[in-house]
Amino acid sequence: MPPPPPPADGSADEPNDGYPTLNPAPLSPEAEKTETGARNILLFFARAIELQEWDQAWAMLDDGSKAHWSKAEWTGMFEDLGTITVAVPDGSMEGAGGSTYYSTDLTITADNAQGRPIRYEGPIVLRRSNDVPGSSVAQRHWRIDDLTLNATH
Repeated sequence: MPPPPPPADGSADEPNDGYPTLNPAPLSPEAEKTETGARNILLFFARAIELQEWDQAWAMLDDGSKAHWSKAEWTGMFEDLGTITVAVPDGSMEGAGGSTYYSTDLTITADNAQGRPIRYEGPIVLRRSNDVPGSSVAQRHWRIDDLTLNATH
């Protein structure tokens, strides 16, 4: 289904307005299981932050990260920043206990309202279950399993 058209009043450029509705690129079932699938989700997450669609990025967080940052706290980290850039270098994959993990570092840079540089960085881990009997469809897709962001400004 295509995304809805932008609002007619021109407000589509407003931060965190839900437009565009971001979705990871569709992949074949085999590609979904690989590093390509993990990076697809990771880049979708990074793009949501860069486009200032913080609600969409927050919705992708694991329960532990959501407990660490309420939606208001998550949005508050970013709402006064200028142009945001998110870097997610290549990471590594490993398997354990019926799951596959993809780990890398995430770096978010921007300037605050006073023009001072802001930087958040930390590890991000994605996880998917390996078609284990009894696993749900959601568990067999990549999802953010852990995120730590430290302010280094």
